[in-house]
Amino acid sequence: MKASDVLTNAYSMPLTSPAYPRGPYRFIDREFLIITYRTDPVKLREIVPEPLEIAEPVVKFEFIRMPDSTGFGDYTEAGQVIPVRFGDQVGGYSHAMYLNDGPPIFGGRELWGFPKKYAQPSLSVERDTLVGTLDYGPVRVATGTMGFKHSTLDHDAVLKSLAAPNFLLKIIPHVDGTPRICEIVRYELQDVALKGAWTGPAALDLRPHALAPVADLPVLEVVSAVHLRADLTLGLGSVVHDYLA
Repeated sequence: MKASDVLTNAYSMPLTSPAYPRGPYRFIDREFLIITYRTDPVKLREIVPEPLEIAEPVVKFEFIRMPDSTGFGDYTEAGQVIPVRFGDQVGGYSHAMYLNDGPPIFGGRELWGFPKKYAQPSLSVERDTLVGTLDYGPVRVATGTMGFKHSTLDHDAVLKSLAAPNFLLKIIPHVDGTPRICEIVRYELQDVALKGAWTGPAALDLRPHALAPVADLPVLEVVSAVHLRADLTLGLGSVVHDYLA
């Protein structure tokens, strides 16, 4: 194989059998349960990297079912997103993500810098309740519940919230363990077709775990909850801050 062939085909590893296909990545019938809660502002400031700034001391805990995603297959994800500001832009910073499928873990970390780890999240309807759970190994670390479709939310307002930018801290080490890439990446959801959005009474329980420390941002008060379904494309990112420059 010539060096030019390596450069032409090098977008993921292994070179001759990549762990995921090239994008774009389209998601059909993506389903979200997003519970927004108030947390300790001191602990929040300790984990949000500059130059991102905390918008307010809240966290969004997300449970996401992705039954049909280009190249990534059928999987579920859960994690914490923190509302932040970057200059005059207001968006979300992905702090922690847990999912049960290899290709989106590899692709998410390599392409965008999503903080993905392997675990067992779920999202399902149990009679009158939408239930999201997150297990790390045999240990339950998060449980979110919401009354199923109690009230319909404003379509345009929810669509606008999905158009907000998202920020990631992408880290790829050098062979000696020092950072070779260390940057803030911004990405957006594209071509969003919102199929429905609802709210209802909600609760969120987080439990301590050494390797899935979601409870380090404790739940002080549940602020709101959103259940939505949408088709969307995960847009590729752009670098907005390079720590090594």
